[in-house]
Amino acid sequence: MINLFYMEGLPVAVMGLGKSGLATAEALTQSGADVWVWDDNESSRADALSKGYKVVDLTTADLTELTTIVWSPGIPHTHPKPHPVALRARAANIELVCDIELLARSERDSAYIGITGTNGKSTTTTLIGHVMEAAGRRIAVGGNLGTPALTFPSVGAGGSYVLEMSSYQLELTYSITFDVAVLLNITPDHLTRHGGMDGYVAAKKLIFHRQTKPRTAVIGVDDPICRAIWEELKAKGDQVIWPVSALGPVAGGVYAADGWLVDDTFGAAERVAELAAFPALLGTHNWQNAAAAYAACKAAGVPTPAIVAAMTTFPGLAHRQQLVRTIDGVRFVNDSKATNADATEKALATFDPIYWILGGQAKETGLDGLEAYAPRVRHAFLIGEASDRFAAWLEANKVPHTRCGTLDVAVNAAAELALAEALPGACVLLSPACASWDQFANFEKRGEAFADAVNRLEGNAVPGDRA
Repeated sequence: MINLFYMEGLPVAVMGLGKSGLATAEALTQSGADVWVWDDNESSRADALSKGYKVVDLTTADLTELTTIVWSPGIPHTHPKPHPVALRARAANIELVCDIELLARSERDSAYIGITGTNGKSTTTTLIGHVMEAAGRRIAVGGNLGTPALTFPSVGAGGSYVLEMSSYQLELTYSITFDVAVLLNITPDHLTRHGGMDGYVAAKKLIFHRQTKPRTAVIGVDDPICRAIWEELKAKGDQVIWPVSALGPVAGGVYAADGWLVDDTFGAAERVAELAAFPALLGTHNWQNAAAAYAACKAAGVPTPAIVAAMTTFPGLAHRQQLVRTIDGVRFVNDSKATNADATEKALATFDPIYWILGGQAKETGLDGLEAYAPRVRHAFLIGEASDRFAAWLEANKVPHTRCGTLDVAVNAAAELALAEALPGACVLLSPACASWDQFANFEKRGEAFADAVNRLEGNAVPGDRA
């Protein structure tokens, strides 16, 4: 756990008692701070009280006694409507920061690698961590990814913190200047929290805050917003800038082209690895992740052979196009994290032919936008509440389908058909385009159930009731 030595004896509040909030309270307490905690949820307050923390109602307390409020990034502090505690804090001139800001103030001698973007943050962050660790670097990986920043061990001078940064966290972090800052892509997201698209883009650009040479900006240039930011950074010339692309050559950067990962950071356009050598990084979106991770690790001083060797052993992230098993040439892929059509589109664009398991609690947009991928789907297998609605879409798009009801039945039915047809490149794909809550506690449980069902397959697949 990080020693927040500079907080000793100071009155500090923690607003929001989720995983990171409780970790912050613990780190502050161990560091000798006078810690107040608050959460709008009564059960969270009761849990904190049972752990011995001082629960103080920040909506009514005299905040002028405090120096700092460590704010949960998930709680609105500006848009769409500031939380009352945020308004009171600003009126009292009390700073709002997130836990990563406390890390930065404590661990000043370490290097920082920050990763943000609308999509791909977790994969890229984990991949960078995997490469750095394989190269023998002293690192800690987390942030928005799931490991609270203040639970890290101190990596000290010569060590690196590899941090996934959400737009919310970037707004509440002021002291970090990232040695390597990665911006993958920007598409509309969280707009109500940022007061619109301009606010969201401004938050993402904070990843490059105060960067000067030799610090490096790694930026995806495959969407128009990030491409404009790239041009803006080039015009200023403050830092080293390495663009990355999954769509083809980009001068002075790292890109995917003709099945290869190409390094042109010093103008040599060197083919460094075949993309097929990275089995956990399938699809165009993952090629961008691979290019960005390669560039970030190179900027951090890892030699090219070490980067490539580590990337070939990257296992991928659970529930994100995760290869569970291959049986007689048929791949079984867990993409349970795909809870909407936009996420599922990436998987449908990656595999062909597909035996598609989908359904659950549908989002408003349903399967809109996926029509172009219908020819790739050899057969669909429906589960959960969305079965009727999705069956209508499948019929309209001439996709054969089976109403399976449960995931176990769907896995068995899909496996039986895929193994019987034995088509080259066949993939049984769980990519539900739905939330999981009708049948599972969360997408993780759904993905685990899929993997369990796949690992039980021994040629005993049970057919569903095909339509």
